[in-house]
Amino acid sequence: MRLIADGATPTSRLVLVEDLETDDGYTFELTGPLFPAVGDRISFEDGRLVVVRASGERLLPAGDWSTRCGIRAGRRS
Repeated sequence: MRLIADGATPTSRLVLVEDLETDDGYTFELTGPLFPAVGDRISFEDGRLVVVRASGERLLPAGDWSTRCGIRAGRRS
């Protein structure tokens, strides 16, 4: 599932997140699973993942940045 991490778009359903991959090939790998609930907003601030609950509570899940590379399925070289 594609999640938009702009800090303004709320999640539309409860999901299990183990890592978040950016469009430019970077990945934020969480140290533990994250379950954003309906209405939570996700963003990156100063290189940290921030989850803002619908109630206004802010969570800072722990994790590390990495890069991913490789051939995507269905793509020919």
